Amino acid sequence: MNSKEIPMVPNRKASLPRVYGDTPSFLGVPVLDPRNLQGGCDVIVAGVPWEGTVTWGSFSSCELAPRSIRHASARYGGFLPEYEIDLFDHLQLGDMGDVPVNPNDPAETMANVHKAMLQVYRSHSIPFVLGGDHSFTPEIVRALAEAGEGDIGIIHFDAHLDNAKSFGADLFPRCGPLHRISQLPHVRKESIVHMGIRGPRNSPAQYEYARSMGARIFTTKEIRERGMVAVTQDAISVAHEKTKHVFVTICSDCVDAGYNPGGPADFNGLLPNELLPALQTIGRSGIDGLDFVEVYPGQDPHGYSSHLAAWAMIYALSGMAQRKKDQG
Repeated sequence: MNSKEIPMVPNRKASLPRVYGDTPSFLGVPVLDPRNLQGGCDVIVAGVPWEGTVTWGSFSSCELAPRSIRHASARYGGFLPEYEIDLFDHLQLGDMGDVPVNPNDPAETMANVHKAMLQVYRSHSIPFVLGGDHSFTPEIVRALAEAGEGDIGIIHFDAHLDNAKSFGADLFPRCGPLHRISQLPHVRKESIVHMGIRGPRNSPAQYEYARSMGARIFTTKEIRERGMVAVTQDAISVAHEKTKHVFVTICSDCVDAGYNPGGPADFNGLLPNELLPALQTIGRSGIDGLDFVEVYPGQDPHGYSSHLAAWAMIYALSGMAQRKKDQG
């Protein structure tokens, strides 16, 4: 098969390697042994099928998302005609499957994520992680801080600030990852950027907390007034200021609910034609990891939100590929 014909080939999904059961690897990349990660991959994909405390409603089904996003990705290749680049011409990818989770022990699950991500970074690769709820993101950043050198900036796409200091007795709530991230050594608080913040699910306390630490908040109002291109450039500048690493975390509800049926009911959000080019630009600026969280397959029978997550990761990877190409 000529690789330039992918994905428009017969029996594409059936031909892909499996990470488990009938689930193909992300974009059909080689499956890696998580117990023995070797060097050579620019990016390693991993899943975290985790559902912790639900902060509104009941079971959201986000623990099923790594599987649904991988299945969605089987429809796609790595070529984006609008950028005239195929990410596979410049990047080596692998899929290490899912990190083990213990539904009865959040602390054990977080420790497993940290250990797995530390292995990825120490193999000189960058993780792209499929969630799961948002609570595990600090463990990726913790691993980056331990494996790397220098300070870390964060670009956080979300409808909500997600910096709650507590939520009942849960030490790892999905509404609090940015608080936990901000407390990590080597995370520069003034280089935390919130993108797409909006709506009545945000509390004054969380807003003031973000401002007090010096984080930059870009609401959808500012994005609409100034334009996504200008705001994205500002976000990149803030995240990279006095830092050596940048991590990108994306909650599905940064996107308007009309385009995100498998996500929370948050309106007035970013449109795909705002998010996707922004991720391509951010990837091109240089990043050291990315996750996409809070996809709820149980409420999205057609899998649109899982497809959107796959697109988001492809656009970010395309930017990384362009950066590597530009650097020769």
